[in-house]
Amino acid sequence: MPRPAIDPIRGATVLITGAARGMGELYARRAAREGARAIALWDVDEERASALAAELSTTGVDARAYGVDVSDLAAVRAAAARVVADLGAPRILINNAGIVRGAPFWEHDSERDTDLTMRINTLAPMWLTREVLPAMIADRSRPQRVLNIASAAGTLANPNMSVYAASKWALIGWSESVRLELARAGHRHIAVTTFCPSYISTGMFEGARGPLLTPIMTPEQATDAAWRGMVRGTPMVMRPWTVKLAMALRGVLPTRAWDAVAGRVFKVYSSMDHFVGRG
Repeated sequence: MPRPAIDPIRGATVLITGAARGMGELYARRAAREGARAIALWDVDEERASALAAELSTTGVDARAYGVDVSDLAAVRAAAARVVADLGAPRILINNAGIVRGAPFWEHDSERDTDLTMRINTLAPMWLTREVLPAMIADRSRPQRVLNIASAAGTLANPNMSVYAASKWALIGWSESVRLELARAGHRHIAVTTFCPSYISTGMFEGARGPLLTPIMTPEQATDAAWRGMVRGTPMVMRPWTVKLAMALRGVLPTRAWDAVAGRVFKVYSSMDHFVGRG
């Protein structure tokens, strides 16, 4: 899809969740470089987000930090209202915040692990998008964007990440459905992009091993691919190319045959065996 005639980033208010570090920080820096007027940095680590906001503000962008627990619906609603009051309605929304617990399902704590993962990875993007979407729909003067950070784990089952995979499968289905609903309703000035990367070296998946032909990406590589896709309005971005290959093979092979290929050939099923996470 070609780049839009009107740059959706320049002059826009950008809202990023999980913005204090890792890929969220890179999205914020990219937004500042490409001419965003204002950037709302949401993170539970308000101190770190504030330091980044102060640094970005020296470049001329109005960057502000908000300490937000996105697993709390009331907090999301209150913070969204504060952003609108402080910076104006966001035209670019990047649902980046996420957590992972790498363990067999029966070792997950229902409240601390399962509920929290679903709230942060799945419900929070739904809640926040619902808060900002009406203003996006009403403003047809410029192109607007929603970027949802999903995962290759949302396209294929993998041992030791059952709840994480479930959260990302749900996110992908919701994100794609919203994209179609907007297009069907004639709101084509809003493009929804779903990003499905394999492992990224942010520390979140420390210890995980990339499957065959699937190198672990740097955060810079991943954010660049997602950002370019978002600006162009690409519906779905998958990186690296083996994510699509695996989906295609899983679609055509019988389940047991795919299990053999994924487990013995591509080593997908053992990729989380040495996972330790961010710690």
